[in-house]
Amino acid sequence: MSASTPHPTPDFRLLFDSTLSPLLILAPDFTIVEVNRAYLTATRTERSIVGHPIFDVFPDNPDDPSANGVANLRRSLRTVVDTGRTDIMALQRYDIPRGDAGAFVERYWSPVNTPVLDDDGRVTHIIHRVEDVTDFVHLRQVGREQERAVADAQMRAQGMEIDLFVRAREIREVNEQLSRANADLAAAGRTLREEQRAKDRFIATLSHELRNPLAAATAASELLALDLPDGHPALSVLERQLATLVRMSNDLLDGTRAVTGRMELVRGRTDLRSVVDTGCADMRVLFGHEGRTLDIELPADPVLVDGDRLRLTQVLTNLLSNALKYTLPGGRTRVRLTTADGQARLAVEDDGIGFQQAQAEELFGVFMRAAPAGPSTPEGLGLGLAVVRTIVELHGGRITAHSEGPGTGASFRTLLPLAPSGTPEPRPAMPARPASRQLAILIVEDNTDLATTYRALLERQGHHVTAVHTGADALMATESSLFDVVLCDLGLPDIDGYTVAREVRSRPHGDKVRLIAVSGFSRGSDHGESLAAGFDAHMAKPLPLGDLLELLSGTFEG
Repeated sequence: MSASTPHPTPDFRLLFDSTLSPLLILAPDFTIVEVNRAYLTATRTERSIVGHPIFDVFPDNPDDPSANGVANLRRSLRTVVDTGRTDIMALQRYDIPRGDAGAFVERYWSPVNTPVLDDDGRVTHIIHRVEDVTDFVHLRQVGREQERAVADAQMRAQGMEIDLFVRAREIREVNEQLSRANADLAAAGRTLREEQRAKDRFIATLSHELRNPLAAATAASELLALDLPDGHPALSVLERQLATLVRMSNDLLDGTRAVTGRMELVRGRTDLRSVVDTGCADMRVLFGHEGRTLDIELPADPVLVDGDRLRLTQVLTNLLSNALKYTLPGGRTRVRLTTADGQARLAVEDDGIGFQQAQAEELFGVFMRAAPAGPSTPEGLGLGLAVVRTIVELHGGRITAHSEGPGTGASFRTLLPLAPSGTPEPRPAMPARPASRQLAILIVEDNTDLATTYRALLERQGHHVTAVHTGADALMATESSLFDVVLCDLGLPDIDGYTVAREVRSRPHGDKVRLIAVSGFSRGSDHGESLAAGFDAHMAKPLPLGDLLELLSGTFEG
């Protein structure tokens, strides 16, 4: 091999196992995680000790009342964990089990405990190195009865000291190799974390970009519905498929949030009965297709929880979407809401394809599906149930899945803690109805299809609507005209919607305008940022006409 040829990277596990010094690797809780051959030979043990606490494997000799090996070693290990520094122990007597029931062998050791630190200085492992110095100790105890014996003992002691020095040097070299390997692992971890962040950014951007065409298509279907009051088969297909695409887009983004732990809640006192009503109303049209039935059982009294209404509705719609996908035409799904033992109990049961009960926990994993992949597999990303579990657990609840087997249907049961007694009931939502007067509305949206469709929909409601496509045009329009409402996209091509809102609010009549942010981003932090910029409300794309009309009606009624 020439001097310019790089040497192959050594096998660090092989180096570790071939080291002559006895080495034991411990977790910070003192569990054995790795051991080399030299240690097994010195302690007369097998690899089966890996995974066990060190003090369970090596207890004190019960026949020696003065035994303090466990206490001394525990003190040293605790010092390493607390300080992050190497601790060199004094020579210790620490007898080891011989294999016979209750029998121990007298042994003396010279231990050194060395920490392995991560980038933040936290102890991740402890290297426990020992040298068996039993013979050395026994030699020191030998009397000076014969000069030859003394000389021999000294020679052997010197030999052992030399051996200890050599082994210490070997240990230092191994420690340096392990440190380099740890640095390489840390660098690989940083690379993986950056790749994860890049993937999260990509999925968030993809989901956001999907919302604009979905919003335009949804608004177009609502416009068609106004033009076709008697309905049309193609319109119902559009509504079903757009609803599916919207849910898939939401699951794509929320699935990433669920995995990374960045999902947020906007809590408030919520009656789960209204959540069930809303979620079932959104899904009932889809269930009516191909003769499926959706039954609902609700209690007479309010079922109050401290939760995020939109997220809880998402739980129900995801569970209903799951039931819809795996229920055959003509099938039946039942939603039941009850209370017991201080908990709300929401059950979604279907008579669909079912699953093996051993598969129940796997269904809540990311990209997991009840049916194997194939031409007949229902559409979906395998994210809906993962999102459901995350939302339920963020509310302090629990969800389980049950089936008696393939072909027997499935049941998903959600438990949520009830709000404390005496909590006031949430005010019922006002029914959506047109605004009591015609409004002057400015639409600020760079997607021309979406702007045109929103404009047509609002004009059909009797409003006066102007549409612009940049932030600069929005500022110019609001200088010359006093609008009642400004619907403003946040992601504009020149200046963002936050800047538009702040500029409008700074004007003499800026406090008289109703500013509504419309965006593909709808996290709790997004809502807070838009409100801080001066918006009165934040609505997520695709924006249903009914929700917008309800907001306008509630604002300008009377």
